[in-house]
Amino acid sequence: VQLRRWGGLVQAGGSLRLSCAASGRTLGNYAMGWFRQAPGKEREFAAAVNTRGDRKSYADSVMGRVAVSRDNAKDTVYLQMNSLKPEDTAVYYCAAAQFPGITRIPTSYGYWGQGTLVTVSS
Repeated sequence: VQLRRWGGLVQAGGSLRLSCAASGRTLGNYAMGWFRQAPGKEREFAAAVNTRGDRKSYADSVMGRVAVSRDNAKDTVYLQMNSLKPEDTAVYYCAAAQFPGITRIPTSYGYWGQGTLVTVSS
């Protein structure tokens, strides 16, 4: 699985949508997760969605501001982020797991994108 992603620079309070597209495999066979790593901090879970897209999980830090979704026909997963805060600044990673359910555990994910930097300016 090759994961492509798009990030960017946004002002506090703004919105940004990250996309993660897969090539080479059918994304619908994988549970998908989004993780992030802020400068000087460890990688942390942000959001996850199961293979069918009907079960989702969010970290407390992003709950209510972030929505994960997927379009299996396009082999793409999205992370819509709203009301962004400077503390959301991080490198965001998408990851794929051959797992039928939903998981927050990084080691459950066998495929990782290279990460994309999201910078939220105050």
